[in-house]
Parts: sequence; structure tokens; C-alpha cells
Amino acid sequence: MNALLEAGHTVTCFLRPGATLSAPTVSRRFETDITLSQIEGDVFAPQNALGATKFNVIVSCMASRTGMPRDAWAIDHDAHLAVLKAAKAAGVRQFVLLSALCVQQPELAFQRAKLAFEEALIKSGLTYSIVRPTAFFKSLSGQVKRVQEGKPFLLFGDGGLTACKPISDRDLGRFMAECLTDPTRANQVMPVGGPGPAITPMDQGEALFALLGKKPSYRKMPVGIMTAIIAGLSLAGVVSAKARDKAELAKIGRYYATHSMLVWDETSESYAPDATPETGRDTLFEFYAALLRGEAEVALGDHAVF
Repeated sequence: MNALLEAGHTVTCFLRPGATLSAPTVSRRFETDITLSQIEGDVFAPQNALGATKFNVIVSCMASRTGMPRDAWAIDHDAHLAVLKAAKAAGVRQFVLLSALCVQQPELAFQRAKLAFEEALIKSGLTYSIVRPTAFFKSLSGQVKRVQEGKPFLLFGDGGLTACKPISDRDLGRFMAECLTDPTRANQVMPVGGPGPAITPMDQGEALFALLGKKPSYRKMPVGIMTAIIAGLSLAGVVSAKARDKAELAKIGRYYATHSMLVWDETSESYAPDATPETGRDTLFEFYAALLRGEAEVALGDHAVF
């Protein structure tokens, strides 16, 4: 929203009934030019709201909250299809979609749901831009508090199994806003990361301890432990829906513990830092420093793994 406003667009936010819209935080020089409104509606019946106003572009950042199969297919796929259908009926010409880089190697329900909608959007006839970001800052901030409290930083394996080029909300927002006017981004599926280099979980821990002036302390957990937990929960899931849900969450955790959020190179069959595009200026470690100074905050919500 902020990036769209700063780019000079007239923005209408589609909200769930009863939801509230946060005040925009655009630069002061844009305040007098802000054109922002909101409409409420049901994402499964968006035509009731979209039909009343003329829109040129849909920018969708919808995503399932948990990644559970039912939630994923309902939001990442079905709700998006409803929005796409309503958009076409209302004469919308362009659709910018926030997807995820992890769909490159799909193993989970939410990844398959996202891919299914990506395919539908590509075939829709609308001008599309599909943006697949790497890791978000908030997804990598779950251990800041525990390290502040003197607890060890948790690692899977040796802390170097995976790497990513994290991207801030601000830099990602600007990239997506530019998709509305940059013809080179039309009808493209685009992976995007923040400024390099790629960093590992061990790099994240070292940065946190250095910022706090603490002696590094780590607790390393074998990935096999997660595999054993998943097996046990899956067995219990035969008779327990709650266990099935926990097994799926454990699978999501194992996926991110073993897959880098970088571009996948089909030739070498490996994740390729150099092939992962970079954008923006914000870095994760600067964000950590701002968090520790109390100058930034992050609502982890469903990202609160640790």
C-alpha cells in the first residue's frame, strides 16, 4: 500500500468485514497527494465489491495464514480464482501477484495451491506479474527475543544447510509497485531477493550475538529429529485430525530447515546464490539492530516458530 501511494497511484484496499486499515506511512512529501480508500467484502465473492468501481490493476498479497492444506487451497487458490474471475468481469487489465520462491521445489500443500493459481493467472489473458520473493525479515526474526533473554540460537544441522537473500517489506513493496508501470516486468514470473550476499542461519546467529555483545551460544538439532516427529504425528494422524495438522506444520518446518530460499538451478540441481536477483537497500542485520534499539517491531503471528 505505502509503495503504491508513493508511486502516485490511487489505491483502494479490499478488506475483510470488520478489519481495519493501518494508516499509511509514506514519506512526508507525499502526504498531501495520498488517494486512499477502502472497501469491505468477501474474498470468495469479490464481484460484489469490485463491480461498483472501475479498477485498472489488482495487486494481491493474499496468502493462507497457516499453510495447512484446507486453508492453503481455500485462500492461495480458490479465493484468488474468485478475485481473478471478478477482475476479468470488471474489466481489470493487469494483475500483480505476490507468490513465493519456495514453489520452485513444491512438496507442501500451500506450494501446490500457489502454483495452481499461478498457472491459472498466466492463462487468464490478463497482463500479469508474478513476484516470488525470498525470505521476509519477520520470518527470520523469531529468535531475536530468545537470544536477548540469554538463550542459545537454534540451528538445524551445522547452521549452513540453507541460505537466503532476505528482502524487507519496503523493498518488496517498491518492486511490486514498479510492476504496474515497467513493461519489462509484464507477463513475467520473477524471483527477487534483497541485497546480497546470501546468508545462512549461522550468519544470522553470529550477527545477533555481535549486535548484543554476547558470547555466541548455539543449540544444534539434527534434521532427522524432525523427520522422526513427522513420522510419529503422521501415524497418529490416521485417527486424529489434530495430529495430522501438527504433522503438516512439522513438514513445513522441515522444508524451511532444508531448502534454501534462492533460485533453483536445474542444470546443477542446486540452489544458486549468484542467480538470485537482488533489489533494494534494506538488510536483515540493519533490521536486527533496529529491533534491538526499539526502533522497529515485528508481529510474528504464524511466523512465531521458536
